[in-house]
Amino acid sequence: WFCMEQNNHKSYFWRAAASIAWSVLLLPPATAVFVIFSKFSLFHPIQSTSECLSLLTSASAIFSQILLCGVVLIIGFLDFECYTVIPTVACSKIALLGQLLHPRQLANSLVHCIMGMIVAWCCAVIIGFRYESLGYPCAQTDSPPQICLNEYQLILLLAGAFVGFSHSVLGVMHNMNYVSFPTVQQYKYLRFKGSLPLVIKCSAIQALYSVRNYIVVYFFLGYIPRVWICKTLSLQMNSSAHTLDSFSGLLDLSLLYHLWLSATFFLFMQYMTLTLFRIFVTEVYSFPVQSSFTEEAFQCLPRVLTDSQTMILKFLALQDLALLSQHSPVRRCEVFSLSQPGGHPHNWNAISKECLSLLTDLTQRLVAYHDTVATNGRAKSLSSGSEKRTSSESSGSSGSEGFTSPKPTFPLKTPASVFARSFAGGPLTPPTAPFTPDLDSPFASPTLRRLTAPVEQGSPWYGSVQSPHVMRRAPKLWSTSTDSQANGSLPPSPASVPNLKQEPSKPSFVTQFLQNRKEQVRKLKPFSSRLPEASSQALFADSQAHIWALEGLSYLVQASFSEDQFGVVQTTLPSILSCMLGLQEAVDRHFKLPHASSKPARLSSSMSDSTYKTLRFALRATLKTAIYRITTTFGEHLKAVQMSAEHRKRLQQFLEYKE
Repeated sequence: WFCMEQNNHKSYFWRAAASIAWSVLLLPPATAVFVIFSKFSLFHPIQSTSECLSLLTSASAIFSQILLCGVVLIIGFLDFECYTVIPTVACSKIALLGQLLHPRQLANSLVHCIMGMIVAWCCAVIIGFRYESLGYPCAQTDSPPQICLNEYQLILLLAGAFVGFSHSVLGVMHNMNYVSFPTVQQYKYLRFKGSLPLVIKCSAIQALYSVRNYIVVYFFLGYIPRVWICKTLSLQMNSSAHTLDSFSGLLDLSLLYHLWLSATFFLFMQYMTLTLFRIFVTEVYSFPVQSSFTEEAFQCLPRVLTDSQTMILKFLALQDLALLSQHSPVRRCEVFSLSQPGGHPHNWNAISKECLSLLTDLTQRLVAYHDTVATNGRAKSLSSGSEKRTSSESSGSSGSEGFTSPKPTFPLKTPASVFARSFAGGPLTPPTAPFTPDLDSPFASPTLRRLTAPVEQGSPWYGSVQSPHVMRRAPKLWSTSTDSQANGSLPPSPASVPNLKQEPSKPSFVTQFLQNRKEQVRKLKPFSSRLPEASSQALFADSQAHIWALEGLSYLVQASFSEDQFGVVQTTLPSILSCMLGLQEAVDRHFKLPHASSKPARLSSSMSDSTYKTLRFALRATLKTAIYRITTTFGEHLKAVQMSAEHRKRLQQFLEYKE
């Protein structure tokens, strides 16, 4: 297994290395375009062209190119280390905040800030003029020569750091490290050619927004880094020059243009490297179905599907399975073949077992999620109702028996407003405080004496509502002391009357501390509450693998009708149909939940891949198509397949084209 992972990982590593190499090769043309946009003048075209050519061959430009190549290598390494084929969907705002504050993400943001400053310094060197150096000699004749701070280069360097930090944060929020597989297979050149306009557009638009935000931040907080740099490097401020953290300084159109151009160049490097990485990594890889040599068996498709622990390799294997099941009759025959010697369908057993395992796992997740959502809606009311029912039943019987009796499973019909008066009085308020009956009256029943007897402090019913019916009937059952005396009865003794003026005990420090923490958590509830649509997206985040498994199984079952000479597929056909029908039922139940059928808006001007947000719709369509593919091929023969009555009823709907 280790040799298999190492060998397959080597081929994947070379794909990533090839994408980084192409990014480095495309860097000089991108730098030349940046030089043209920063130096070219329409009024002096010949002179500006000669300046651009001389600048590209200068020592400073070559050194800047070396630094930029190092930045591209770091970007490619980060893409290789942080990529994922299963996106991480934050189901709440507090979860997203946790991702942003993760130590690994903080280190990633710091690296992006450093790369942004390096790129900004290279851009300052290439542009030249007032951006060339951080310090310059102050124009003072009556004092010794001093070095003043060049705020133009400082604002450019800080802009690079700000753009890098913004890009890192947006990468987490929009899952920029998510790598999706294209639906339509194309050559790498055609994919990059089609993606290049989007890369340029997204770089320019995001740079515009980043520069806008940076100007606002620098206007209010620009003096902090300026003073710190002056104290650290022993630089002076030129009193005759205007500071840039003012309206007159930030309204310099040339400065704004160079800030935007530098940010666009840095983001173009980021997006170009990311696009090439996605193109090379998701290229189709053809695994051999079987091999004549034992040493090469670990490279075959069944072994990669069942033994691979790397998700990118498993996704590539499932993609290859879906493609061979549709377009390769020769490789399909290898799937249906028997082993020699022995005559066992090892290839088909391994492939079908792994695909059915994936589909069964998704079905179980959907059922568990649906049960959780359905239970959370009334778990609180059932629990409180059960407690009230148990206490009510225990009031009419012995206290010890009622405390240990099980809770009923059906909800009570007693409205909650009945208990509002008792709960408002605090935990020590008697449940029938306004209506205290005369227990010694001849008209008082034994049941009433037992219900209104004072509760001991150690009793489990102390401070709780013992029965809602006592509060309802209390006004009809009370008798005043005057009536008792008129009837010849003695007034009640003080010991028999419950004490209504018990002073509440002061809560302990631990209890008060826990209550304060509970209130703080309650204030954060809008941030920690789960987002229904995000929860549904997270549930189907890896559904691309299930889509390929459904396509591969359905096409292989369809082809087995005429190509399976040994009938190896017929042995697992009941399991395949039952698994697909069970998944179809679970998917239908999920789409009946709120927010599950709402489609998110597409982001046309963004490099973030949002295809994972619509995977549940693609899975539902693929699942229905897969079942119809099997039913239209086998037709009435499926009635002889062993399955449950519920699945047979659902299968009949497909046979009659009613689904």
